[in-house]
Amino acid sequence: MRLPRANGGTIAWRRNPARRVPIPTAHSLRPMNANLTVGTLLSGIEIAGTLAFALSGFIEAARKRMDIVGASAVTFFAAFGGGTLRDLLLDRRPFFWVLHSGYVWAVLALVAIGWLWMRAARPLLPAWPMLWADALGMGLFSASGTGMAWETGQPAIVCALMGVVTGVFGGVMRDVLCNEVPAVFSDHRPYALCSFAGAWAFLAVAFANGPGWPALAAGIAVTAGLRLLALARGWTVPGLGRSAR
Repeated sequence: MRLPRANGGTIAWRRNPARRVPIPTAHSLRPMNANLTVGTLLSGIEIAGTLAFALSGFIEAARKRMDIVGASAVTFFAAFGGGTLRDLLLDRRPFFWVLHSGYVWAVLALVAIGWLWMRAARPLLPAWPMLWADALGMGLFSASGTGMAWETGQPAIVCALMGVVTGVFGGVMRDVLCNEVPAVFSDHRPYALCSFAGAWAFLAVAFANGPGWPALAAGIAVTAGLRLLALARGWTVPGLGRSAR
């Protein structure tokens, strides 16, 4: 069954005895670029974001002195948490890391190489490498999440929120597994706000000049740039009231 859309496209309905799920057809999708598919545009960004968040997870696990099993779990959830939640909300199957199993092997290789290096060098890791990797991963995943929501024809506010969810949830999973209050909730330096601003930067360029590499680059630069500036300059978001003594 096909229903008309306001923009002239159609929505195909999958027959399901339990529920009906709308599936955007080729006519209802908004292509990122007339000559390139979304996979071509976003796969590189997705790989880079996965590795950046994986690195942030491994560094934090190493700072917490976890064993290799704990470090692998933290790295895996940091790398794949945001993208998995994005795929759930956008009803994308299979999940991106199931479809591209090489991502899993790349993360496992990062853990193995990092573990061997840690055992040999025994460095004292400061916090800043994790924070920089986290900022880069958030920028990459925020842009990819916004772009994938755009591809399915979602409204602008949904695209922006999908970028935030994709960009911050991997960090939330990393912090929870490391027994920390997630930075998105406790760090008064702007975190999710940077992702939200980057998502709107993507949308602004996409609406003005069409989606593509310029929009993706704007989203990445604004998100990661704002987060790194917040860390460098000590920008803070006001808290609610005073803590009890």
